[in-house]
Amino acid sequence: MLTEILAMNPKDAFARYGLAMEYAGRDDFHDAFAQFELLLEANPDYVPGYQMYAQTLVKAGRTEDAIIQLNRGIDCALRVENQHALGEMTALLEEISGT
Repeated sequence: MLTEILAMNPKDAFARYGLAMEYAGRDDFHDAFAQFELLLEANPDYVPGYQMYAQTLVKAGRTEDAIIQLNRGIDCALRVENQHALGEMTALLEEISGT
């Protein structure tokens, strides 16, 4: 169903995020990462995309890449004034970077 929505509207943030999360839930990291990239390219202010992309990268053992996405997500959360996501991403960044 999500792929049908995306066929009609490739920039649909909710559908793209849902598809990325579906792949992430199956540990299909290659496809999850591709969907997160497409999501954030088309919707650079979609804060949950950065947060879940980073969490999926951590799950895949790609800590350095997760740090990059968390920093991007923190910048985005500041820009759109999403304090809740800012706090969660900052906490995860501190946890995985050891600071």
